[in-house]
Amino acid sequence: MKHELLVPAGDMDCLKQAIANGADAVYVGCENFGARKFAKNFNNEEMLYAIRLCHLYGVRIYATMNTLIKDNEVQEFLTQIEFLYRNGIDAVLIQDFGMLMLLREKYPNLEIHASTQANISSKDTCEFLYNIGVKRVVFSREMSLKEIEAIKVPIEKEVFIHGALCVSYSGCCLMSSSQGPRSANRGECVGCCRMKYTLEKNNHVLKADKYLLSMKELNTSMHFKDLLNSDITCFKIEGRMKSPEYVGYVTSMYRKIIDNNAENLNLEQEEENLETLYNRGFTEGNLFESKDLLNVDYPNHIGLEIGKVIEITKDKIKIQLKKDLNQHDAIKFLKSDKGFIVNYLYDASGKLVNSVPEGEICLVDNKVDLKILDKVGKTQDHKLLEHLKDLPARQIPVTFKLTSHINQPLVLEINDGKNYLKVSGKNVEPAKTAPIEESRIRQQIEKLGGTPFTSRATIIDLEPNSFIQIAEINELRRTLVNNLINIRMNDKKEAIINEVKLSIPNTDREKGKTVSAMTEEQASYATRRNTLRCYIGIDKIYNNYKIDSKVYYKMPRCSRNPSRLVKPRTLVSDYFTYDTDNQLVGDYHLNITNIYTAYYLYKCGLDVLTLSVELSEQEIINLINNYINTFKVYPRFEVLVYGRIENMIIKGNILDIVANDYNYDLRDEKGNAFPVYYDGENTHVLNYEPVNIQNRKLLSDYVSLRYDFYTETEDEIKRIAIL
Repeated sequence: MKHELLVPAGDMDCLKQAIANGADAVYVGCENFGARKFAKNFNNEEMLYAIRLCHLYGVRIYATMNTLIKDNEVQEFLTQIEFLYRNGIDAVLIQDFGMLMLLREKYPNLEIHASTQANISSKDTCEFLYNIGVKRVVFSREMSLKEIEAIKVPIEKEVFIHGALCVSYSGCCLMSSSQGPRSANRGECVGCCRMKYTLEKNNHVLKADKYLLSMKELNTSMHFKDLLNSDITCFKIEGRMKSPEYVGYVTSMYRKIIDNNAENLNLEQEEENLETLYNRGFTEGNLFESKDLLNVDYPNHIGLEIGKVIEITKDKIKIQLKKDLNQHDAIKFLKSDKGFIVNYLYDASGKLVNSVPEGEICLVDNKVDLKILDKVGKTQDHKLLEHLKDLPARQIPVTFKLTSHINQPLVLEINDGKNYLKVSGKNVEPAKTAPIEESRIRQQIEKLGGTPFTSRATIIDLEPNSFIQIAEINELRRTLVNNLINIRMNDKKEAIINEVKLSIPNTDREKGKTVSAMTEEQASYATRRNTLRCYIGIDKIYNNYKIDSKVYYKMPRCSRNPSRLVKPRTLVSDYFTYDTDNQLVGDYHLNITNIYTAYYLYKCGLDVLTLSVELSEQEIINLINNYINTFKVYPRFEVLVYGRIENMIIKGNILDIVANDYNYDLRDEKGNAFPVYYDGENTHVLNYEPVNIQNRKLLSDYVSLRYDFYTETEDEIKRIAIL
């Protein structure tokens, strides 16, 4: 099986490093609609060059168009997609379900990969995506290798093998947007998981001022044979915000491992280089079912530990080294979180030097007013970075054939394994003096300096006594090479563009109130009142009320078998093939931010849809009006007007708390308390304050109003909502 090594490129320098160091494919972002908005990314002119450069070297290039799209952005999104499509992009990564479905209809031979932002964590979701024409899925980083291999669906599988990890299921994290205008689903994540939190129970501190949600860096290099023996198609490196040198080094290392050259690697040295380039501590992740996932002490790059401080003065810091330190390296004092570039390095006697070897003592200037005897990490290795700036030459092997028959045109052919070209020259004349030697012909044909090609074989069919001018051989070679470069750089499939006609959905307006209940008291009250539906996710409580026709089962999120959990009336949060015989409501976790997602979800069998909680009140009103104006019918929408948004869903008991105990909070440095609980399978982090939309009267004329309750009592509910 051919495995693809997929490498990030946040800018052109990263792209060149990826290509030179052996990437099979790269993924890049445009200026908009990518999940790394703050990477440099590529404008359209740069994107054209990137596509041509990748195709020249036989590297596939994918565009990350994997954010949620709002109605007023749809046309711009489609314009960008069509630009990429017409100019030879090999695939696009998509999160937004409405856009995915629209692209499948509009551009039938555009290859689509479902982004990890689409939360692919079950066989059911894979089957659903395969049946609608998705070529590849990027699995959630919560999936284990065993779980992935157990999925027998004829769809390409892609997994992350190295780089930063999100603590929440991707596409399910609302932590950033719930605290400000920056949405992770829009490529603007502020990194709330890298901040300090205190874990409390009933206001009693259990863990104080730690990075309780900060994941280590994924590193699968030590157990990569298991991945190579799997049915995974593509191995993906994370890092569109990383440096070109990081991209180049990590690509080169995994290229060697994939090509069975691991025995030529000094894995200990490779690990040290990786630590120096970037790490928060390493983990094998959920892919290998590791329990060592968090670094609660340091949220950022800690480097390679090289020693400890043994003495401090006002001017100097004395360090006992266990690894080399060189001038122009960067160091960091880990507990103090201070660091600098070593412009001046001294040996133990105070003499200026360029390098101090491991085991010895060095001195550096105290430029950061260090106060404590701290551990020292090397966060930048100057010599390594300088070495990595020199790109290795990536060459494309070709075969030449020259045919020389007297009184017939001289013919030169080239074959790169995919493209075959030939050119003809003048008629070959008999030699008047000494005929040209075969070795001289071969020498001229194989003069490929300054081109991306190298000859793996040059076949010469030379009739004796032929006379061929060296200049003619050179001209034929240059013509062939230039033609082959042009063909490779412009390799693209025909763009097929359909007109999409949307039918009128069979929906009608529904008005009323719905409730999501977490306690027996809430369920009892909601079912006794004039509510349309009551969603209950706790099995014990649900079983007490399921006979009531207004009670719906609230499915657990990110289940490995969602289709098996569906009840006759169910609130669903994941994408799979919906049973239209059941009454199904889509939860806000389906991320409905445009009318196309709503339209296609209705076509898939959902009866009612809850709009995304990342929409503002005005955007909600705009979406409703857009739907009515487009389809001339009212939608069956719900809008969450009160309740704590579920900011994160995290695999396992990452905080080590008691299951089904709702008395825990995570308190941030601002004093905000985020309720957190563990349900026996996943950890849930709710927002520190509830959504509380005030303009309910206007919305109630068009949609149902939803109230999500957590620990509220009946008396509190009466004050919040008139049910």
